[in-house]
Amino acid sequence: MVDQPYVYRRRELTEPDWRRFPGWAGVTQAEWESAQWQRAHCVKNARQLREVTGAGLGEGFFGDLERDQRERATMSMLVPPQMLNTIAPATAPEDRAFTDAFYADPVRRYMIPVFSDRRADWPSHPYAQRDSLHEAEMWAVEGLTHRYPTKVLAELLPTCPQYCGHCTRMDLVGNPTPLFGKQKFALARGDRLTAMLDYLRRTPGVRDVVVSGGDVANLPWPRLESFVASLLEIENIRDIRLASKALMGLPQHWLSGEVRAGMSRLGTVARSRGVNIAIHTHVNAAQSVTPLVARAARAMLDTGIRDVRNQGVLLRGVNDSAGALLDLCFSLLDEAGVMPYYFYMCDMIPGSEHWRLTLREGQSLQQEIMGYLPGFATPRVVCDVPYVGKRWVHQAARYDTSLGISYWAKNYRTALEADDPLALGREYAYYDPIYMLPEDGQAWWRARARRSEHSQYSEHSQYSEHGQYSEHGTEGAAVTTAAPSAAG
Repeated sequence: MVDQPYVYRRRELTEPDWRRFPGWAGVTQAEWESAQWQRAHCVKNARQLREVTGAGLGEGFFGDLERDQRERATMSMLVPPQMLNTIAPATAPEDRAFTDAFYADPVRRYMIPVFSDRRADWPSHPYAQRDSLHEAEMWAVEGLTHRYPTKVLAELLPTCPQYCGHCTRMDLVGNPTPLFGKQKFALARGDRLTAMLDYLRRTPGVRDVVVSGGDVANLPWPRLESFVASLLEIENIRDIRLASKALMGLPQHWLSGEVRAGMSRLGTVARSRGVNIAIHTHVNAAQSVTPLVARAARAMLDTGIRDVRNQGVLLRGVNDSAGALLDLCFSLLDEAGVMPYYFYMCDMIPGSEHWRLTLREGQSLQQEIMGYLPGFATPRVVCDVPYVGKRWVHQAARYDTSLGISYWAKNYRTALEADDPLALGREYAYYDPIYMLPEDGQAWWRARARRSEHSQYSEHSQYSEHGQYSEHGTEGAAVTTAAPSAAG
């Protein structure tokens, strides 16, 4: 046997014992497998977390958590019992090592961020934005983002069964936090969904609809089924993708009789019309793939839909090694029938610097996982470049590793650029986390931040130090999308 950097071992899935937590010591299996019970017992704050874990989790952790919620958090706290149960699964609160294991756990790191996780020097990149992908700017109608020529994103609702700290839609999704209010839809939901369907009926160039939010698991099933059934009646729609992290975070929802029966009805109609339906979920760590998650995924496949696919996000301290990614991919593929699909570079929202990897790290991870998985199940590592869209990490046109700026080209126009003859000739920028740069690069950004504090630096058509125009839409290369601010 040749020694390899990674050795495949099939791992049997396990459901951690929720009764190890004092607050759940009396919870029955029937209760645990009830979606209603799971929703009713989500952990929404430090007090409720303390009630679940008892005295085993040190008070220092709760202070750390509460400070983050006051001073840094972009998302309110919402963790279903199913997800919380996969944090530090090998330890119990009475174990002396429980607090350390809880702090170090990869699921905890992105679902229950604490203040000490964040960078003190650069908690946010100077070009971080609340709507970092500018999705709202590309709404064809409210909530329907038409960014790609043949694909749209339908944001049906602004809530989820669980809130991830790194959520790319933090501008819209979830409850307000002390630091960040949330945008609100102006139209009533029924009017928005009707407007979306009307747009798709009169736009035959669209064939692919991602139905998302938020998370479709939070939409009452009859309303979701009705919307998808209406999509199936539109001749040009050939692919429908339902986006739900809840397939992992709240598998009990997808195992309910109502949802399984409804998905079977939709699957039958889709097959008769030659339309593909898939579910896209969001799993970042192998320990999140439990028997209940596998049951939910296979139950959905049994309804006749085409695929269940995973779109993870690369996060430091969560899945930033080839071994962690391959463990996750094999657990999904072998044990749950879920297709590894994408791993995204973490988007540039406020407060995300401690999670984000450099482009070079993403490129290295793509290289390291090649050859282990079947080709059809080898996930692509992609960067979602503002104003461009998803690009494989090796597609950067050029990359200044000293300043941490990668430059990207695009091959289609969004509605924002319909009349812009230069759109396809520009380069668009994505930025590495500054603290990961060499010292000369960090010094460049620190100097830039100091200047921005004491000048009238404008985001409109300013010529930047690296020789490009800084506003999207001006002549030259659109390499930035906002004026930088001071660190922190």
